[in-house]
Amino acid sequence: MIFTPNGRRWFRASASVLVWVMAGVAAVPVAASAPTALSADIRTASDQGQAERRAWVRLELASAYFARGQVTTALDELKQALALYPQLAEGLNLRALIYASLGQDDRAQDSFDRALALAPQDGSIWHNQGWFWCQRAQYGPAQEAFGKALAQALYTGQAKTRLAQGVCLAQAGLEEQAIDVLRGAFASDPGQPALAVNLAHLLARRGHFEEAAAYIRHVNREPAWLSAQTLWLGARVEHGLGDDRAAQALLQRLRQQFPQAPQAWAAERGAFDE
Repeated sequence: MIFTPNGRRWFRASASVLVWVMAGVAAVPVAASAPTALSADIRTASDQGQAERRAWVRLELASAYFARGQVTTALDELKQALALYPQLAEGLNLRALIYASLGQDDRAQDSFDRALALAPQDGSIWHNQGWFWCQRAQYGPAQEAFGKALAQALYTGQAKTRLAQGVCLAQAGLEEQAIDVLRGAFASDPGQPALAVNLAHLLARRGHFEEAAAYIRHVNREPAWLSAQTLWLGARVEHGLGDDRAAQALLQRLRQQFPQAPQAWAAERGAFDE
């Protein structure tokens, strides 16, 4: 499972570089300032003609509708954006995500192919392509796509891609490799709680409770990062360490702060293995 601080899977929560996240997948904000390699030089806003600028407005609307779950309206806005400027790689990227969310994999892949043909140096598109393949158990191509995303000098989503890369390795059954990737990512960017939570989850699965505790405690110390999911994982880790007092304290916080969460019901039963 891919964890994010608010409990959503990465792809759903973070598709701006796909994010799910990942994560774990459909809010998809599209950054209008993202550089796109359509030529030998880096294109900037001053290079945009009127049609492209109008297309970007439509794209932003499409992204906002998709974030609210209004998929049909988002797709309609996107069609208008691409009619205005068919070379809009970010629009094709969003179209791929929309089709993926609808289970239309062939159309999604065609859109990824078109987007990457236009913008082969866009790390966010490579990231989304990698996560698309990972979710379909195409683990080798997924890792290649993540590697291409990370190789782009102007790509700013390194931590998110390493999270997805690590989670994808775990889904492929390569948990020790996943832990190594996530450790390195967290060392570079300890301000990303999703890295710490996923790392703690994998370490606990492997029985490395002491190291897992360091990461999940880091998350649970920050009120903005707390969720029923993180408190439950923290309690399970403390239980694994044999510290039932610390585990019960976390369960109490879980029941008080998130009484309707499924984890609170498990806490009532003391079902640490669920």
